[in-house]
Amino acid sequence: MTAVVTLGETMALFRPIDASEGESTDAYRLSFGGAESNVAIGVARLGGRAVWMGRLGDDVAGRRIRRELRAEGVEVVAAVDAEASTGAMMKTEIAPERVGVQYWRAGSAGSRLSPDDLDLSLLGASWVLHVTGITPALSASAASAVDAAVAAARSAGATVSFDVNHRPSLWRGRDARAVYRRLAAQANIVFAGREEAALIVGERSDDELVTAIAELGASTVALKLGAEGALVRDEGRVLHRPAWPIRPVDTVGAGDAFVAGYLSELLRASPTERRLETAVAAGAFACLGRGDWESLPHARQLDLLAAGEGDPVVR
Repeated sequence: MTAVVTLGETMALFRPIDASEGESTDAYRLSFGGAESNVAIGVARLGGRAVWMGRLGDDVAGRRIRRELRAEGVEVVAAVDAEASTGAMMKTEIAPERVGVQYWRAGSAGSRLSPDDLDLSLLGASWVLHVTGITPALSASAASAVDAAVAAARSAGATVSFDVNHRPSLWRGRDARAVYRRLAAQANIVFAGREEAALIVGERSDDELVTAIAELGASTVALKLGAEGALVRDEGRVLHRPAWPIRPVDTVGAGDAFVAGYLSELLRASPTERRLETAVAAGAFACLGRGDWESLPHARQLDLLAAGEGDPVVR
């Protein structure tokens, strides 16, 4: 395959320089984050071609995001919004090994994403389009952008990848399940956590969850199980890979790293076993440092895990 195209909102990210200070700190580091751009960076770091499409404000944060994504080897196709600011979020350690995230994204440039912002000519039969359940929750126009991209990808014969990535706070008073089921039915690959999968098809065993989602239309369903590893159903065959034993620092972004690992191997036409192995390894590395994408691994780093499955990961 040729490349992975991701679509969604990327925001400025503030986090304390000293995580132990939490809410009492007055020193924050500025970065950025977003599920879809995280996946794009992860794919690029693992040697694949990645494109991020979105909408940014005409401001410092927007220009920084554009520059940093390009520095990571990601191609950027982003409209500039002269009327709305780039969204923002703040991460603080609210308890030992527990991170809290607050968002300021209502009316943001990213929430104003629309089909007109997309370059759908990029999508071809050998491309992968990756979308999440976050973007449809942002606004009606953002939901339309996802629908347009998925329709164009399916029409072109591209592979559609969908990560549920449920954010309850974005769906208050609305039914997320219907949207997720519709996207899962149109996707070739579906990624979900155990609770997210249950939201789509109801409470079941892990094997039954991936089977029920596959029955909606996807040929591949990957269940992200955190410290328990992951389960993948691919063309009727179910595989399980245990997690690497690590001491997590920050688990935010681990699911995106998992997706990036899986899709990077898909681009190389690797067998399912290899896709799952790289996905689990990438997810482990993402937990070893703070930030949404800073700890995503480069391909050369994955070899560090070969030192012994029972040993801590060394970076």
